[in-house]
Amino acid sequence: MANNKSALKRIRIGERNRLENRFYKSNVRKLTKSFYQHLESYKTSQNPEDKEKTEALVSAIYSLIDKGHKKNVFHINTASRKKATIASELKKINYS
Repeated sequence: MANNKSALKRIRIGERNRLENRFYKSNVRKLTKSFYQHLESYKTSQNPEDKEKTEALVSAIYSLIDKGHKKNVFHINTASRKKATIASELKKINYS
């Protein structure tokens, strides 16, 4: 256990940051999985509604990744890589 006030404060700050980091990372993973599921359903059905849902998810994922990078949850290269892989998958359905 910590012996002084500053060490106790650092423990509290670390816990707060851990929870915030977990929020961004887990939600990016959840949305990415949802994106791939919608992408597969669009590939099989070719329904325009599925395409709209997929594009809306891309917007939400990009927003969350950018906010996570702004708060130093994601390194800039990690954020760029995540966005690029999603963009390449979306590009495949737009030009197929």
